[in-house]
Amino acid sequence: MFNFINKLFGSPKQLLQETDPMKKFLIVGLGNIGPDYDETRHNIGFKILDFLAEQEDFIFENAKLGAVASFKHKGKSVVCLKPSTYMNLSGKAVKYWMDKESIPLDNVLVITDDLNLPFGSLRLKSKGSDGGHNGLKDIQNVLQTTNYNRFRFGVGADFSKGKQVDYVLGQWNEEQLQTMPERLKKSIDLIRSFVFAGTKNTMNQFNGK
Repeated sequence: MFNFINKLFGSPKQLLQETDPMKKFLIVGLGNIGPDYDETRHNIGFKILDFLAEQEDFIFENAKLGAVASFKHKGKSVVCLKPSTYMNLSGKAVKYWMDKESIPLDNVLVITDDLNLPFGSLRLKSKGSDGGHNGLKDIQNVLQTTNYNRFRFGVGADFSKGKQVDYVLGQWNEEQLQTMPERLKKSIDLIRSFVFAGTKNTMNQFNGK
């Protein structure tokens, strides 16, 4: 009888692994939808998740409030989300998929651009202010906390006064594009480390690298 039940539903150990929320993660790449934004600095979150999709061989599909995909590796289930709400309303999509997939806040990682870091610099933080970033600001307002993991990818600040919006919505320059493949690979290494080694170990290994 027990063998039949195990074949039908899986063993108790397997069921526990499949339903254990600590084994499930949500990786959110922030950006704006539409071809006009594809190669802009503000869309680095989308770009990193697209590169991850290539590495892990999965395809995003349109779903509620975003493009979603998932993959499993070494007992971990990773849900990837590119919100379709536009940057300023990112929180709605994050909250919806956290609830739908029963993913705890500690297992959420939000990828975003950062003007305060040199181009290509990586920084993982487990809490902090929105830093003036509208996507992070909305996530903070919806989740009602600043205590969530965010992976900041430096885009530099090579713009004159009053040109900040033009800069973040502008495209990468030639020098940045040449360096981008190596930086994307390093970003994927950071994400994998976050999932498998935890926040503190990942911060120690990657911050400023």
